[in-house]
Amino acid sequence: MRRHCLIMENCCYDYSEMMVLNMARAGLLGELIHGECAYNHDLREILFENRDEGLWRRKHHTLRDSNLYPTHGLGPMANYMGINRGDKFDHIVSMSSAHLGLEAYRKDHVPTGDAKWKETYKTGDYNTSMIKTARGRTIMLQHNVSTPRPYDRINLIQGTKGIFRAYPPRIFIDGQEGGHAWTNLDKYKAQYESDLWKKEGETARKLGGHGGMDYLMCYRLIQCIREGLEPDIDVYDAAAWSVPGPLSERSVASGSMPVKFPDFTRGNWQRQR
Repeated sequence: MRRHCLIMENCCYDYSEMMVLNMARAGLLGELIHGECAYNHDLREILFENRDEGLWRRKHHTLRDSNLYPTHGLGPMANYMGINRGDKFDHIVSMSSAHLGLEAYRKDHVPTGDAKWKETYKTGDYNTSMIKTARGRTIMLQHNVSTPRPYDRINLIQGTKGIFRAYPPRIFIDGQEGGHAWTNLDKYKAQYESDLWKKEGETARKLGGHGGMDYLMCYRLIQCIREGLEPDIDVYDAAAWSVPGPLSERSVASGSMPVKFPDFTRGNWQRQR
């Protein structure tokens, strides 16, 4: 008997991401053209811990030069653009900066003689990857966890009628009052706020989990199971959002040459669903 397989990507259920998904589907931004997304998060202290995430996160920086964590930013962007639901990722071009951040942090915080001084880091501090879709859209995907900076997933989506950008969340719609200036989302909330957040937002914020998105991710999964619905994220999404990891590694190693995405759906990405 067939079973569902999915990836639990909590950022797809954050407040802004779900509201912007409604905006994109309703056509408020027009035809989508370009997106930008990232996992930019200063993890240096965690990376050098001798427990928990420090035991495995830093190791990946010694193994490969690539975009190590694409799904946090790319999952919501794929939802906006209908990836595997009328469009697909076609190819990726990737480049990495020099790796200096972990070496600098180690120099300032790790005692001489610690085993960490034997490690050689390969992952560039900044990886910037560009993805082209079958419908001609472009996506900039970044990863940076080894330099001092505020947290930022960027979460930018540009269409023919307007643009949204997060951190902080702001929007511009062609022809709006006030000219070419960002505005807040207040006047759009009534129409485009996610039904999940309207119904469960108070509970989600109270119980926590990255501002409530963890709770809503689990709530929605259980809702789909109980009601016999297909999950919002399926195995094809899991593969498409994750494969920029190894594909970016190939592109970086080949001097930023384009690398094609596999078609995990075997042509079914063209079906709207």
